[in-house]
Amino acid sequence: MAEINNFIKTIMEQDLASGKVDAIATRFPPEPNAYLHIGHARAIITNFELAKAFNGTTNLRFDDTNPAKEDQEFVDGIIADLKWLGYVPTNVFYGSDYFEKTYEKAILLIKKGLAYVDDLSQEEMSKMRGSLTTPGIDSPCRNRSVEENLRLFEEMRAGKYKDGEKTLRAKIDMAHPNMNMRDPAMYRIMHISHHRQGNKWCIFPMYDFAHPLQDSFEGITHSLCSLEYDNHRILYDWFIEKCEMEHVPHQYEFGRLNITNTIMSKRYLKQLVDAKKVSGYDDPRMPTLVGLRRRGYTADAIRNFILSTGLSRVNSTVDASQLDEALREDQKLKAMRPNAILNPLKVVITNYPEGQIEYLDCPNNAENEEMGTRKIAFGRVCYIEQDDFIETKPNKHWKRLAKDVEVRFMHAYFVKCNEVIKDENGNIVEIHCTYDKETKSGSGFNSRKPNGNIHFVEASTAIPATFRLFEPLMLDETEENKDLDFMERLNPNSLKELKGFVEESLANTSVGEHYQFVRNGYYTTDKDSKPNALVFNRTCELKSSFKLEK
Repeated sequence: MAEINNFIKTIMEQDLASGKVDAIATRFPPEPNAYLHIGHARAIITNFELAKAFNGTTNLRFDDTNPAKEDQEFVDGIIADLKWLGYVPTNVFYGSDYFEKTYEKAILLIKKGLAYVDDLSQEEMSKMRGSLTTPGIDSPCRNRSVEENLRLFEEMRAGKYKDGEKTLRAKIDMAHPNMNMRDPAMYRIMHISHHRQGNKWCIFPMYDFAHPLQDSFEGITHSLCSLEYDNHRILYDWFIEKCEMEHVPHQYEFGRLNITNTIMSKRYLKQLVDAKKVSGYDDPRMPTLVGLRRRGYTADAIRNFILSTGLSRVNSTVDASQLDEALREDQKLKAMRPNAILNPLKVVITNYPEGQIEYLDCPNNAENEEMGTRKIAFGRVCYIEQDDFIETKPNKHWKRLAKDVEVRFMHAYFVKCNEVIKDENGNIVEIHCTYDKETKSGSGFNSRKPNGNIHFVEASTAIPATFRLFEPLMLDETEENKDLDFMERLNPNSLKELKGFVEESLANTSVGEHYQFVRNGYYTTDKDSKPNALVFNRTCELKSSFKLEK
């Protein structure tokens, strides 16, 4: 795996060397309101790998301060994702565990005259907030006495008021050039059951207030977040100072990772699921970690992909093909390489004895001898790819089968096409060939050269299989579609299913097993797979240099 090396690592090295911190402590703080996607993987990997580089600690802390959107299903999913990626948090905490301590800090700010209860609605507060060029307007409630604010806030907690009827706000500066400092909300009223706290609370802290306090409670040294929180750092520091926190953490921002033709929004992904445009969060076309895992991307491939993109103070966009390349690099020496036929064409070898089957030696991975060998069947009837046959050889570059042309069936024999069978519409449905028994693979025969090598599956032992091929969910942005809603830019060809066969060695394949199907790409066994009705997802194609050109 690539070594992590970036500007935050340099900061950590300097902080340790100067004695600013004694040890590195990071955290990954997801909100359990959705499944994690590939963008979250950058935050996970960055936090865990940086801490690991210094023998530090990393907490998993669920930001569960908004019960309207959170669910135990997402908590369980996030824990499973981290485990799959290979990371074990030092501790697992929940923001809701700190509700009482956070409430006490809010009381402290009220007593210091730095927080007040406001009667304005959210819409009214927004209108009075001002703009980048005009200052905000003070709320009529801004100068309430400490005693009144304490009473009202305690009544908020006791459930006396309806949702949205009152809000606790920090008293900072309504003319501050940073909009986040214009008396931000600290608590809102929500009469809704919490997935851990039940109905104990009806007031819930806002992220900007709760998050820095949670970092401090846990002794976090480097609070890492994406670049959109850059202008929130001043508020983060304000709450740490004014709440008189014993431990002072520091926030550092890094650029977001965007991937071409990839939806990187939890809201949009939820829309796809709710609209049934996909089968669920684990649909192999989804950029969720559960979707990527089901499609066949490995944890190592994702980690190496994320680390290869680097980390900087600017947002970046990388081509989706880089993730595919990471998968190929990870699996080229690990994946078994069986034969699979996606678009079958029947081949009858007329001079081979009927009812006879022989088994031939075949390497499991030609680039890794340590993976050993297996036996593949050869008989009178076989299947090859339709694309591997053309009736008349077009030119010298055609290195596959054609009428009166001889090729080698990989690890078997030379085979020559003598007759083409067509249906009433002129479509080729079967070809008749002969084989040369003197050309058995490994026999040393070299008196003539075949017109290429093609893979095959023997028909009587072949196992029926469905192959799911994927394209990006989103179409490339063009002048014609750039103004369309994202749902209108969905790719109608994002999923294609083919019916074919695999060799019998895959009879006992397990869900999630990885393969490189010879000359067809990288695939994994899908959870929908059943005996004699196998289902494989194409993770990615082979490198273009591996493809045979017509």
